[in-house]
Amino acid sequence: MITSKLTAKAQTTIPQAVRMALGIAPGDKIAYAIEEGRVLVTKVPPKHPRRGVPFEDPFAGFTEWESPEDDDLLPQT
Repeated sequence: MITSKLTAKAQTTIPQAVRMALGIAPGDKIAYAIEEGRVLVTKVPPKHPRRGVPFEDPFAGFTEWESPEDDDLLPQT
């Protein structure tokens, strides 16, 4: 069993073996799920901006790039 210590500020270091198992690095987000007295920790997948949604899509104001060919060049969400 892998353990870590909780500080007075309720902080802990995620042990290296756990970070490696989850594939997490500084800046990544993790999610907690409480199930039957246990806590499951998982990596939150990166969120890609939704096309056309202001504050998520930096090109939302550029309507000249709305052809099907342009859609093929963007990552699918």
